[in-house]
Amino acid sequence: MEPPDRRPRAERARQIADVLRQRITAGAFDSGPLPDERTLVAQVGATRNAVREALALLRAEGLVERRQGVGTLVVQPKYGHGLDRLAGLAEALDGHGEIVNEVRAARILAPPPAIAERLALAPGEPVVHLERLRRLGGRPLSLDTTYLTADIGVPLLGHDLAGRDLFALIEETSGRRLGRAEVVVHAVSAGPDTAALLEIPPGTAVFALDRLTHLDDGRPVDVESLHVRADRLTLRATLHRGSA
Repeated sequence: MEPPDRRPRAERARQIADVLRQRITAGAFDSGPLPDERTLVAQVGATRNAVREALALLRAEGLVERRQGVGTLVVQPKYGHGLDRLAGLAEALDGHGEIVNEVRAARILAPPPAIAERLALAPGEPVVHLERLRRLGGRPLSLDTTYLTADIGVPLLGHDLAGRDLFALIEETSGRRLGRAEVVVHAVSAGPDTAALLEIPPGTAVFALDRLTHLDDGRPVDVESLHVRADRLTLRATLHRGSA
């Protein structure tokens, strides 16, 4: 017989919430409500009070909601975006709905020195600056700020920036293949302007992705800063262990 679990209930609830969150983001409950409390108690091996606290944590995150006579439902699906392949958002979310880009800026300018340095440009050398609010299913998903070297970016200005991924357009217009990208992911609090555009309360946690993309010859051509609604997207990768 196993000894009783003497951990604080708040700790058990947190760990149960982690398990349920993983199942939700994996799509386990897309077709209907979560199992009832009695079933969840049996599945996770916890008390009903701990399960109730775990569900309360998920409700506070905005991940689930309780509906009278129905049960606990996933509020909205989270879409998975893999980090182990260089792909545009529309490519990564193919089959989940139409991605529409609201182009808020598309211009040629002299970049900030830090951007010029990352793109290996001389000071004052022009770049193409794009800002796009990206929607999935009509709802905001991310706010993307992009700086492109002029030879790559200028040809894009005459193309469908509202309906196409930049990566595909870059390869089409340049005749070159993209090679690799370095990506850094932060968790940040959305400021008032970003929050208003993404239609979330100010201070809400969002993913901030910094990405530097290179052509297949190694030349850096694309610096991006993406603010992504963390309640709508999960970041996934398949990692292989190799030599240190």
